[in-house]
Amino acid sequence: MGYLLDGSWTDDEHWPTDADGRFTREAARFRIPDGDLAVESGRYHLVLAHACPWCHRVAIARELKGLSDAISVSFVDPIMREGGWRFTDAEHSDPLYDSRFAHELYTRTDPRFTGRVTVPILWDRRQERIVCNESTDIVRIFDAAGSGPTLFPEALQEEQQRWTDLIYERINNGVYRCGFARSQAAYEEAFRSLFDALATVSAHLAGRSFLVGDALTAVDLYLFVTLVRFDAVYVGHFKCNLYRIRDDAVLRQWLRRMAEMPACRQTIVMDEIKRHYYGSHHNLNPSGIVPVGPELDLE
Repeated sequence: MGYLLDGSWTDDEHWPTDADGRFTREAARFRIPDGDLAVESGRYHLVLAHACPWCHRVAIARELKGLSDAISVSFVDPIMREGGWRFTDAEHSDPLYDSRFAHELYTRTDPRFTGRVTVPILWDRRQERIVCNESTDIVRIFDAAGSGPTLFPEALQEEQQRWTDLIYERINNGVYRCGFARSQAAYEEAFRSLFDALATVSAHLAGRSFLVGDALTAVDLYLFVTLVRFDAVYVGHFKCNLYRIRDDAVLRQWLRRMAEMPACRQTIVMDEIKRHYYGSHHNLNPSGIVPVGPELDLE
């Protein structure tokens, strides 16, 4: 993956790791951490990737909260090549400025921007700038603005944050720490942490429908978007292969129930998910060949 350097794009590989080879994710640069943004119908536009789990949580929240008419959306091409995330055809286009690349939206916002160009992007049509590129913040914004289930119930705030922290660091980001590790020790450390966390989640979900309380919350979305990609991508591509989600009876049933929700099911685009990972990460899959399987047990 390339990046912007002082407003100019470079295709040099940019997978940040620490001195011991551990993958380190850069923090989002455009934040609204308290979710305090008044959503006006027609003012904001989302740029998402069907392939991206961070985008997927936003896409589900948009549907759950009844904001599909108020907030427009467009999608980048699943294959990330020279230039990063791209707009390539009618299904993957930029209705704002007919841009070719997502990085053009970053430099419209900050002509001297330096850093990775990521999605999701929440764009303000009126100010003509990115207002947020952090998925958790966008989900909070949508929760406050829309109808439907309360994704951040105040009474469960502390418990929800504990699970959010564990799932983000050890599962959502954990699969990437396995896949992008630059040393055997870093990979094995991330691998153990990931599967220990999955075991903790599985034990907690036994006999439960949701992670926190008795109704859907945001942390369920955060777990879902990683688990739904796990068997098709992370087991092989990121070497997260101790076992599959379908091999854990509790996680398999939980994933099935989540996938039955219309907001979840209609936002799963597995073809683009697989094409992105296997077709974009040439350092991990030089041939670019996308596996045909596996058959997923989501019904």
